[in-house]
Amino acid sequence: MDKKTSRIIFMGTPEISSRVLEGLILDGYNIVAVIAQPDRPVGRKKILTPVPTKVVAEKYNIPVYQPIKIRKEFEFVYELKPDLILTLAYGQIVPQGLLDIPTLGCINLHGSLLPKYRGAAPIQYALLNNDKVTGMTLMKMVKEMDAGEMYMTEEVTIDEEDNSTSLFIKMGDAALRLALKALPLYLEGKLPGTPQDESLVTFAPSIKPEEEKIDLNKTKEEIFGQIRALSDVPGAYLYLDNLKIKIYKARIVSDEIVGEVGEIIKADKGGLYLQANNGLLALLDLQKEGKNRMDYKSFINGNQNILGQKLK
Repeated sequence: MDKKTSRIIFMGTPEISSRVLEGLILDGYNIVAVIAQPDRPVGRKKILTPVPTKVVAEKYNIPVYQPIKIRKEFEFVYELKPDLILTLAYGQIVPQGLLDIPTLGCINLHGSLLPKYRGAAPIQYALLNNDKVTGMTLMKMVKEMDAGEMYMTEEVTIDEEDNSTSLFIKMGDAALRLALKALPLYLEGKLPGTPQDESLVTFAPSIKPEEEKIDLNKTKEEIFGQIRALSDVPGAYLYLDNLKIKIYKARIVSDEIVGEVGEIIKADKGGLYLQANNGLLALLDLQKEGKNRMDYKSFINGNQNILGQKLK
């Protein structure tokens, strides 16, 4: 089989998925349908907005299916007669009954170098742990989460300036490169799989709302990783006088201990200096509850008494 004759269903929902979907379409792959999460209300006015993969699919007149619960609603897939299902960040667990339908099986583009970071938030966890390298893995989908054999990987360098937003863009580009390299071989039956080493498995579960709050008992390195992992959305935060302060960008300054943990030590052209338990962090991009996001200079101008105050 080749890309023009194989009937491929693409399952994915967010922006990272839409980038890969459009790349495959433009490269000539025969995408016969897209399965995505239902449209969601977006913004303060809660306007019902098509998910990114739906926008791409409709642009190229490809049918879109958006079952509320795929585990209960996949009978329509039989009628599509797929040879292959390719997924990337679909957002629901795919049931075994659906995995069994395509003649060439189901494969997934997963956002880590497996067996590291199985689960829903691998890209964020790479930042949380201040990793220097991550990547995409093309893998076989099986009943167990992200446990299938691996076919090919594409490494991605994580720069110190990267946050979740920028890394998602890099990973989307890597996912497309990987798909374009691996799919022709897979369709021809020339891409053998390699079992994962179960002794090296780690997990990256979804980040819960309560985990967005910065724990000042953590090291400056851990806080730095958390800020990067949660930027630009939803944003890690602390409190100042019972008002939430979101911190979108920071940098590690030094190992100095010159004040109490959480205290704003100084404010100068280098940033707003926060005392962590093992050194200093410079806060660079912030948002006070009820205000717009701003750089630290603008934040200081609007909070003249910030020096010496404690974030909690």
